[in-house]
Amino acid sequence: MKVFISWSGNVSRAIADLLHEYLPYVVQSLKPFVSSVDIRTGARWSDVVAHELKDSEYGIVCLTPYNISKPWINFEAGALSNAIGRSYVSPILFNVKPAHIQGPLSQFQAASWNESGIYSLLSSINNRLAQQEQLDEERLHKTFKV
Repeated sequence: MKVFISWSGNVSRAIADLLHEYLPYVVQSLKPFVSSVDIRTGARWSDVVAHELKDSEYGIVCLTPYNISKPWINFEAGALSNAIGRSYVSPILFNVKPAHIQGPLSQFQAASWNESGIYSLLSSINNRLAQQEQLDEERLHKTFKV
């Protein structure tokens, strides 16, 4: 499953890069996309981002106090949510309270950047996988703890 990870700003980018590397270690069938890592030099970044937004089945939006109201974050969240019949969008909150989320992102259940929030995110992603690709709850939890 393709997972689009959206970011804006240095802290948000660091979180996105960490998730890009980490997610496939826990749930091996995931194919995360982060623009800072996955767009090759010379590529038309807008075309690549548009293609990835269209093909992703799950979106993670890395929110910080810096970017919570930035237009680009809201654009990507809106594009991800357009495929709502097959897409999920999870804002991940770093030093942001759920009550501070406005606009398109407020319609999605958010997770905090802490142990329980990250596990909740992983569990949600795992549950969206095809049955044969899902990890059972015990294996997911043990892998997460490692």
